[in-house]
Amino acid sequence: MDDSVGQFLHFLAVEKGSSSNTIAAYRNDIQQFAGFTATRRAAKGWTAIDRPVILDYLLDLQRKKYAEATVARKIAAVKSFFGFLTAEGLIPQDPTESLTSPRVGKSLPKPISPQQVDELLEQPLRRNTPEAKRDKAMLELLYATGMRVTELVSLDVDSIVLDSEHPYVRCVGKGTKERSIPIHDHAAESVHAYLHDGRHVLVRLRGEKALFVNRRGERLTRQGFWLILKAYAEAAKIPEHVTPHTLRHSFATHMLRGGAPLRNVQELLGHANISTTQIYTQVGTDHQREVYDRAHPRAR
Repeated sequence: MDDSVGQFLHFLAVEKGSSSNTIAAYRNDIQQFAGFTATRRAAKGWTAIDRPVILDYLLDLQRKKYAEATVARKIAAVKSFFGFLTAEGLIPQDPTESLTSPRVGKSLPKPISPQQVDELLEQPLRRNTPEAKRDKAMLELLYATGMRVTELVSLDVDSIVLDSEHPYVRCVGKGTKERSIPIHDHAAESVHAYLHDGRHVLVRLRGEKALFVNRRGERLTRQGFWLILKAYAEAAKIPEHVTPHTLRHSFATHMLRGGAPLRNVQELLGHANISTTQIYTQVGTDHQREVYDRAHPRAR
């Protein structure tokens, strides 16, 4: 890999504290751009790249029919990279300085209803296995806290405190920022049941720190959790497309509908800016309008 690309990724990891997923996405995007421009910068390196070259790259992405959001993300990665090169004095001028990132329509998250959440959370109870106890604990904890799935599978056993009057979980979010989130009795009871009747059956190696493990006794992955959730959503006959982020969306939307202050929900979700949390207030409005339209079809 080009030394300057390596330096940029190191900067993201060490100085900006970006997550491993963010760094991996930037690496893939910059490598794709580097492949596109390889013949054009062979002699002069990155100084040979000008605005027309980057516009050609943008058109190439659009010709290949990448989704708008994907194109916007890839161009944002290129802009960040050249911003870094300029700030470090590795190139004299930033060719992306006057380049406007493609506009992407903001899609509202689609939560599922409280009734659908209840049906989903009931599915693991249909089996009495260590895996089912683990799954029940994961689903309850994710919906009770609004954690990101990466935060959930990164939890260690000592990340959760149950022997307290007010149980809570400590998780590390974006930018390695730690936050403590209170959990209600149902989630605490499910995690307690898993720790006492499920986890020790699954764990193979003494000293394993991961709270949630797979059948091999290793830390469960994001992909592993997604497959588990997908199976339960199908079993619950939920027509909506349910992803790990769906429960986070549902947690935030249901909290706000229940009267929770926006600032509190922001802190629980670990959002750096309250504007990110405000999108859920619009979700509530749109949901209420959909309910009204279904109940009063002639009013439309």
